[in-house]
Amino acid sequence: MDQDISIKRFTELRRELGFTQAEFAERLGIPNTTADIERGRTKLSGMVVTELLRQFKINPLWLFGNSDKQHLETSGVSVMPKVVTVDSADNENIVLVNAKAAAGYPQNIQDTSWYRQLPAFDLPIPQFRNATYRGFQVEGDSMMPNLRPGDWVLGRAVEDWKHVSAGRIYVVVLQDAVMVKKIEKLPGSGTLRLISLNESYSPYEISESQLQEVWEVSSKITFGVDATTENGLLRQLQQSMEELKQKLGQA
Repeated sequence: MDQDISIKRFTELRRELGFTQAEFAERLGIPNTTADIERGRTKLSGMVVTELLRQFKINPLWLFGNSDKQHLETSGVSVMPKVVTVDSADNENIVLVNAKAAAGYPQNIQDTSWYRQLPAFDLPIPQFRNATYRGFQVEGDSMMPNLRPGDWVLGRAVEDWKHVSAGRIYVVVLQDAVMVKKIEKLPGSGTLRLISLNESYSPYEISESQLQEVWEVSSKITFGVDATTENGLLRQLQQSMEELKQKLGQA
């Protein structure tokens, strides 16, 4: 993520809305003024990003330079990420949502403090710098044989659910569940059919209003048996990242 872009867009947004630095700070719950943010001394917090989304429909991906779409649709359903997280170097990172955490994900989807309890990592590959990604653990056998219980998938944020493709697999975040499915759009309606790869599971339909987020699965990660805990998972991730960095350095 380019910090200069987020600072520039934050400042331009304040001016477009007609707020002084003190007025904008009060509106967003920032102490004193927004001067330190606009000078690059203070990072944009998840709380500020959430308030911009809630009050002004500002697209978090636009704010951080990952989208040209400034505002989310004022009508219809938005499936954009509700929270975007960054590491200590102000780079957007990849949060990992395990099967246990997924049970509380829909209810905490806009709670920035909730995300801090989840492990996160960074991939040193250019394609992962140009979009927002999130990792989800597969639960159950509905997507076998492609995805087995315990596998992890990396999902790329989808800006508009109407752009989903019938040939792709998605992580679908509903109001009460997180699941991995194929999506089929039913023509002439706001209804979608969620399809499992395992034929033992019948397709079922949902309305667009039930959607909170949609992530297009781009990669699958299968870890060893010692990655059953978060510590084991992060240890294997760190080892894999070091190996990947070494290979990139030798290329």
